[in-house]
Amino acid sequence: MTITIDGKAIECSAGEYLPDVAKRAGIHIPTLCHHEGLPGQGCCRVCLVEVETGGVKDIVTACVYPVERECTVFTDNERVRKDRGIVLALLRAVAPDSDEIARLCEEHGAPDVERFTIRKENSKCILCGLCVRACESLGTGAISTINRGIDKKVSTPYDEPALVCVGCGSCASVCPVGAIKVEEDGGERKIWNKKLPLARCKRCGAEFGTVFEHYRSSERAGAPPADLCEVCKRKAITDTMAQTFGQ
Repeated sequence: MTITIDGKAIECSAGEYLPDVAKRAGIHIPTLCHHEGLPGQGCCRVCLVEVETGGVKDIVTACVYPVERECTVFTDNERVRKDRGIVLALLRAVAPDSDEIARLCEEHGAPDVERFTIRKENSKCILCGLCVRACESLGTGAISTINRGIDKKVSTPYDEPALVCVGCGSCASVCPVGAIKVEEDGGERKIWNKKLPLARCKRCGAEFGTVFEHYRSSERAGAPPADLCEVCKRKAITDTMAQTFGQ
């Protein structure tokens, strides 16, 4: 089928999501909570667009909107800019210390709304939930959203170091606003108020992840824990091939 996005006719298949179709045509739809590895979140609403189908216009969340029939999409008209600006203003109130939110607010002209209550706890977090999903997808479940209303936040149980956390940092890697702090010093990684020893590559001595992270991975894979970093692992494979084929 063919849909029109900002005046461009684009071919697509039924079930494709709007950001993917728009990207092929070089059209950018801003997102925050959208992640290819953890699709279907659709909670930040930064990706709002207007879709017209059969003469009816609706504001939809693009990252969870599958194309089902021919339609016309507007990603940056007056209505979209106004609604997206309000969404960003709300996110700024939730995460006033986020540089990424500040950048988006400036880029999209988010208005200053005095009645929005400024949130104090973890003032970079937008509560998108990607970190929680990433942790759950690994079968760990060390963090979750707790409390309600303006006190809602992501944390470990009772804000104490989680026994099941292996310090893999997956939660931090998917966070779109850099709200999760990871520190490494003295052979340790600190995350969620927990310190975990870092593993060292037996070949080059470089630190590469935590000891518990590698043990957890080995348990799931049914193999010994990794003892080589990625660089040395590739070198070892190259050396083995050279010896095997006599090069």
